[in-house]
Amino acid sequence: MASLAFSSGHLAAAYKFRYAIPARNASVKCSLKFEGNGKHGVQQTLTTNQNQQTFPKLFIPYEFQREPIKKEETRLRVFSGTANPALSEEIAAYMGLDLGDIKITRFADGEIYVQLRESVRGCDVFLVQPTCPPANENLMELLVMIDACRRASAKTVTAVIPYFGYARADRKTQGRESIAAKLVANLITEAGADRVLACDLHSGQSIGYFDIPVDHVHGQPVILDYLASKSICADDLVVVSPDVGGVARARAFAKKLSDAPLAIVDKRRHGHNVAEVMNLIGDVKGKVAVMVDDMIDTAGTISKGAALLRDEGAREVYACCTHALLSPPAVERLSSGLFQEVIITDTIPVCEKNSFPQLTILSVANLLGEAIWRVHDDYAGSFEHFSSLGID
Repeated sequence: MASLAFSSGHLAAAYKFRYAIPARNASVKCSLKFEGNGKHGVQQTLTTNQNQQTFPKLFIPYEFQREPIKKEETRLRVFSGTANPALSEEIAAYMGLDLGDIKITRFADGEIYVQLRESVRGCDVFLVQPTCPPANENLMELLVMIDACRRASAKTVTAVIPYFGYARADRKTQGRESIAAKLVANLITEAGADRVLACDLHSGQSIGYFDIPVDHVHGQPVILDYLASKSICADDLVVVSPDVGGVARARAFAKKLSDAPLAIVDKRRHGHNVAEVMNLIGDVKGKVAVMVDDMIDTAGTISKGAALLRDEGAREVYACCTHALLSPPAVERLSSGLFQEVIITDTIPVCEKNSFPQLTILSVANLLGEAIWRVHDDYAGSFEHFSSLGID
């Protein structure tokens, strides 16, 4: 009866896990310390009541190994939009940098105004801005930021998009539909971006919509590391895809979790955000089911899938995703008791009203921060440990 482990050899101990990757100047280590129930020793929470446990639980690296760098010693600049400033600050902290000084305001009619308050001439500029809700506002803000950097004579401009909005509109399934993912890719390119760094795109084909290089970072390593710390018996584990379209993602996830068996929920969609579970392919009776998806919006698909898994005899159900949009009524569905734990990352900020006891938030700051360094240094992505980060 072995504990849960990576088949690739990255074995996480039950209570302490150290993830080391070769770095730019020295060994970079993200050390996670687990205590008691398998949670990290360092956590950032939203305060509710002093006598109650605080939620959501945001787990961040236990220690940082990079030394602070003075701006005059590097031609790298990182700026943050207003969509997810907390993640941007964590990325900058991991990298040993200060965030760039930028002014972002809005006129009375809602128009966006951007001004860089420091020189970026001849610098590699990285703009951290997910296009999460409000998607149109954040997307337009990113475009104006890119334009400001181009006009300030930046050497290169990279759009760091932890969550790429409009990614679901990536193909035509009916007549007279738009392919909005291609349109947004064109907008980012025409605005002046030289490169895009994105995290867990809805489908791999979206990379081809860009006429500029795209670095695709996968958030799976962060979730896998956390699951490996929970001492789940490998023989009791089954990975579940909530729909047929996510089979490839779930299969890759299962392979890294001791090559766990795979189950598939057969789903029929009758409209946007409207799903009906039809059947279950695979055996989950008496198992710990881990449902894997790239995003949770209204949680209709994953909650109906969890109900089916419970009906089929699953002992516990975990939900894992990179992007948590949590549009109503997602919180009610996810906190209804169907799930043992809902594990997400902080690519999209979670407001306090969307927190609930089963929610666990993992930070992708170290993943994105290391990817930014590698892009800046033109580091070869084929290197073994770099590939283990999940960066294409």
